[in-house]
Amino acid sequence: MKRPSEQTQEEYFRGVPMVPYDLVRELALALVAILVLVLAFALFLSSPDAKPETIQSWAKADPADFVTTATGELAGTTLSAGYGPPYNGGSASVQSLGFLSPQTWLGVHQPVDPPNDFVLTPLKIHSAGDSDLSSALSQYQAADAKSRTAWLDAYTKALGTAQVDQSTGSITLDQGDYGPLPTMMDSLLNLAQAGGLDGLLLSQGGFYQTDYTRPLLFMGDGGYLSGLAADQKLTGSQWGMMNETGSYPGQTWLWLFTFWYQVPPALGSANADLYVVLIMTVLSLGLMLIPFIPGLRDIPYLVPVHRLIWRTPPPASAD
Repeated sequence: MKRPSEQTQEEYFRGVPMVPYDLVRELALALVAILVLVLAFALFLSSPDAKPETIQSWAKADPADFVTTATGELAGTTLSAGYGPPYNGGSASVQSLGFLSPQTWLGVHQPVDPPNDFVLTPLKIHSAGDSDLSSALSQYQAADAKSRTAWLDAYTKALGTAQVDQSTGSITLDQGDYGPLPTMMDSLLNLAQAGGLDGLLLSQGGFYQTDYTRPLLFMGDGGYLSGLAADQKLTGSQWGMMNETGSYPGQTWLWLFTFWYQVPPALGSANADLYVVLIMTVLSLGLMLIPFIPGLRDIPYLVPVHRLIWRTPPPASAD
């Protein structure tokens, strides 16, 4: 009998049952089947086409919250104002565990100055041709810190009882000594409701405007956006990282990340993000290094589940 290396292809496969096989046809059928499945899942399980929220929609839906947040930006009392790296030199949201503080190590590399970026600079641009607004800005900037603080405190307190005109979207406050703030904030509210503030906060000096950091920080300082997130089950305590808006399947593969936010030590901790990053780093390294870790690499031999589906092939017959 000839050895396999000495046989022709016809001799080697003689006696083996064969049927015609059209690889191109099979590939075409597979692609059609995949296309049908994709279209079906896109029709019944697609992500919702949720309307994007903007500064304009916020200012129209909740003018009081918008003005209250803008006043807080001027006063430097919002989360963004004292956030810390990468936006500014604050420390309110800096996460660290002992010497481990990646946020501090990287420093301020995307500077954001809330009072100027969110309020004063847009108003300066908007004041062209508006003598009342120009005078109000000049009065505010020329005032000393004590006067500014007094105006801001009084205005913030009055906002708690502000009346909103639903037909015009304007707000009315009780009489008080607010300095130039009513003129400034009314102008900022009008600018936001007209959609102009969205464009000013997106302006980056380039042709394409894709950096939404400033609008998101500004909206995040208010209560409107967080309220929408809670309604859609998107907050951290609601497993929001893996949820989708509406009653649609979300990114379920992210369950492992969001799981760690629901249990100690991340649960309720100011350093929750850092804890989760460290836990996932350790788990990922463990998965990558399984072949090199004694004990872990022996699990398949100690728990031979694979034998339920794997069999040793019988020895070939000697012809």
